[in-house]
Amino acid sequence: MEKVTPFLMFQDGNAEEAMNYYTSLIEDSAITSITRYGANEAGDEGTVMLATFSLKGQEFMCIDSNVKHDFTFTPSFSIYLTCTSEEELDELYGKLIQDGQALMSAGDYGFSKKFGWLNDRFGISWQLNLPH
Repeated sequence: MEKVTPFLMFQDGNAEEAMNYYTSLIEDSAITSITRYGANEAGDEGTVMLATFSLKGQEFMCIDSNVKHDFTFTPSFSIYLTCTSEEELDELYGKLIQDGQALMSAGDYGFSKKFGWLNDRFGISWQLNLPH
């Protein structure tokens, strides 16, 4: 085995928008490659055939699926961020929750100083933690 990489499949042609959004929120993050569908290919021209991006050094892959599926993202798989300050957690939570859904609002649940869990506007689940 060479490596393990989380893979995100978007169904509404918004993989690139999501990557741009995530890399703008998290420092030391970048889109590293994008291959787009061309004319007369299996996907909508210009959408993401395959892309890679990194968030704070963790690499992800993603696509815009040209096939509609009966499933989407689920909170049972989430991106877990360990924050360094309450301000950082609050800022990220506030930005990620826009047009999203709170699963656990940012607060003290006893197992850490502060914790929040949400689904963002793209359906990706995020857990933000500030350890004791």
